[in-house]
Amino acid sequence: MAFDGIVTAAIARELSSTLLLGKIEKVYQPESDELVFHIHTKKGNYRLYASAASDHARIHLITENPPNPPAPLAFCMLLRKHLQGGRIIEIAQKDSERIIEMTLETIDELGFSANKKLIFEIMGKHSNIILADINTGKIMDSIKRVSIDVNRARQILPGKLYEYPPAQDKIPFLTITRSQAEGLDPNPKAFLAAIGGISPAIAQVLADSSRPYETLEEIRSALEMGTLTPRVYLKEDKSPGDFHVVALDAYAQRLEFETVSQMMDYYFVNKQSSNRVKQKSLDLTKALSASLNKLYLKKQRLGEDLIKARNSEQYRLYGELLTASIHLVPQGADKAVVTNYYDGSQLEIPLDPKYSPAKNAQRYFKKYGKAKTALKEKQIQIEETSQDIYYLESTAAFLENASTTDEVDSIRQELIESGFLRKRKNMEFKKKKKALPYQYRTSEGFSVMAGHNNKENDILTFKMAGSKDYWFHTKDIPGSHIILFTEGRELSESAIFEAAAIAAYHSKGKSSENVPVDYTQVRYVKKPAGAKPGMVIFTHNRTVYVTPGVPESSESSSQ
Repeated sequence: MAFDGIVTAAIARELSSTLLLGKIEKVYQPESDELVFHIHTKKGNYRLYASAASDHARIHLITENPPNPPAPLAFCMLLRKHLQGGRIIEIAQKDSERIIEMTLETIDELGFSANKKLIFEIMGKHSNIILADINTGKIMDSIKRVSIDVNRARQILPGKLYEYPPAQDKIPFLTITRSQAEGLDPNPKAFLAAIGGISPAIAQVLADSSRPYETLEEIRSALEMGTLTPRVYLKEDKSPGDFHVVALDAYAQRLEFETVSQMMDYYFVNKQSSNRVKQKSLDLTKALSASLNKLYLKKQRLGEDLIKARNSEQYRLYGELLTASIHLVPQGADKAVVTNYYDGSQLEIPLDPKYSPAKNAQRYFKKYGKAKTALKEKQIQIEETSQDIYYLESTAAFLENASTTDEVDSIRQELIESGFLRKRKNMEFKKKKKALPYQYRTSEGFSVMAGHNNKENDILTFKMAGSKDYWFHTKDIPGSHIILFTEGRELSESAIFEAAAIAAYHSKGKSSENVPVDYTQVRYVKKPAGAKPGMVIFTHNRTVYVTPGVPESSESSSQ
């Protein structure tokens, strides 16, 4: 990721031209390391997003609001107290560093003017957002407090004087002279080690240029004039690979944007590693993986116990033969050799010398009885464990395919209600919305819906579908319930295969080919008493094999 000093300069210039003299009307903190400011200007209203997350720190304008927690966090309350109603009088980059300072004119409790400064440090794992008082130079608070235990050289704590991060022994790219640039070895490592504010990608651009200083001058001139073109560079699979306001030759595919904010918004929203949904679902993914591993181990051990229980017939045989030959077995013997009257062979039976032959026979009958009971119990436990495994595997598949934070929240709530996940303290969920599954339309105009999660599967199959509609589900593969609404029409072969392809697409077999999909009328789908969400039994089904996909001619919608 190339959020270097050049990109910082570009976004600082863009924010200054857009937000200068704007008034902060609202402050939100969607996550512990994120802030959103609603700013009113003469040009219109804007939303400024800032993140101090170690893997996707940035600052830029956004168009849509991220979801907010039920109650504001402490740092958010502090910013509301001191900045709400304040006016932005300056936005500037600190030297050539990845630091943007926003100076605000505010009014204190006594009605006097009191200037504050918001400092956005965009520095990887050391990223932070700090509120400081300009008159005293002291830190009022920060989104991440840094104590002496974490960093001995620089603490970020309320009441301490704010100090900039230690300066590196580099020449800022904004001030480097021709003689300084031409005195460097023309290779990426030398440029990166000597010039402050550039990324490895820009160091490579300078190294590839026959006139590196002139190239740097062109970048600085374009920054000043605001003529750089923001670009997102794509990998072969079309996923974002990098972004910058300078042309990079390492990527063949690129997307151009009008503003730096649009560039960064596209990059971070579409990059999986920094995607909000993936970040929010990370703990759920780990919890599901841990629970599934425990269930896999439990099923394995139950299977081993079941094999032992099935081999219990020898205990009954030992008991019978001992009883029949008890007069031949001496007291205190540690074994008995008796005739097996079933086949006439001689059989050696181990004995416990502490007990009499009769007692040994009773012990073998007791072991046999326990084994027979265990056979039934272990079989029941294996079935229950298998159902739990299937349920969690289906939930994991839904989580992997989730595209919004609302979907992640609904899966989290479902797991809590099912008893697989503990509810966190102070956790609140939004008011439940009416289920609105994925919606598609086949080439022949049939309406098809797919559930987002197991609870929605139940609603779709048993409340929204009619008895003559058709139900689709991947065979022995976790996935969504798919309903094809016939609306009184005859079902065609084309509609069957298109709906089956949608079922395969919304399943764990999404990336496979020739995925088996069962289908039957909804009237043949039943939910057993006490079954977990999404778990059903069905009859009168047929199976088709399809490649996963959704209709290209129709747009899907979701909740």
